[in-house]
Amino acid sequence: MRVLVADRFSDDARATLAADGFDVAYTPDARGDALTAAISDAQADVLVVRSTRVDADMLRASRLKLVIRAGAGFNTIDVATARSMGIYVANCPGKNSNAVVEIAFGLIIALDRQIAANVADLQRGAWRKAAYSGARGLAGSAFGLVGVGRIGRAMIPRAKAFGMSVAGWSRSLTDDIADELGIARKETPADVAQSADIVSVHVSLNDDTRQMAGRDFFAAMREGAIFINTSRAEVVDESALAWAVRERGIKAGLDVFEGEPPSGTGSIDNPLFALDGVIGTHHIGGQTSEAQRAIADETVRIIREYHATGTPPNLVT
Repeated sequence: MRVLVADRFSDDARATLAADGFDVAYTPDARGDALTAAISDAQADVLVVRSTRVDADMLRASRLKLVIRAGAGFNTIDVATARSMGIYVANCPGKNSNAVVEIAFGLIIALDRQIAANVADLQRGAWRKAAYSGARGLAGSAFGLVGVGRIGRAMIPRAKAFGMSVAGWSRSLTDDIADELGIARKETPADVAQSADIVSVHVSLNDDTRQMAGRDFFAAMREGAIFINTSRAEVVDESALAWAVRERGIKAGLDVFEGEPPSGTGSIDNPLFALDGVIGTHHIGGQTSEAQRAIADETVRIIREYHATGTPPNLVT
């Protein structure tokens, strides 16, 4: 069975697949037409990607039987076309949860204590201690979760460790589950926004969540509250977020945003980052060594099980 890995992937995992007898091709920088050609040239049965986009043309030009997203979110894969062609799509859910939780709290603390501005001032030789001495602090704050899946649930004990109360919304969250998690259940995302000093979004992208955080959502947030998005850029109406930052003093920490380059380097032109109170990172939420090892191991497991049984685990179609 031929496996094409079209994103950065550990040497150890590729060596493991080769030792198992799989024919492994590695084109980590192929995108667009180059990736279409690589899929065709390799005559791949299995395609492994991380953030690389897999569109309908790539699928139609291939003999693929399985596409694996080496991560959780699969919105960069044309799942509908894959389904129509009988191509399996699988992912690696939950393997980078700790990493995403860590960067979410990094953004929260950075916003509350204005760490980015502190650093910038020190780098230019400015001492402005008084300007940075009025942080609210996390202890005693109300923390709100939009999405209480694997990552959302992993946020809960960390938030409590900081001394925060926790409320959440999820389509699957019941009163009994909320009681087990020790959180308050809210009826809608807007209810979470209204009740929290810090709101963190952890939902997958689908028709129900696209631009979920819009004008009404941000209007419901408390003035000066913190908004964190480490899920998908498309769940946020960025024009509404810009309005909230300008008019209501909302502070935003974003690991995902519109206009991200499709490769590891490039340039961005997102007006949000020109606003005071907005900070961001380079969509690196799941990119720790621990997370990537776990994802690579899970990818190998999916390939092995598919080869052995004809049906991969973690199907999204």
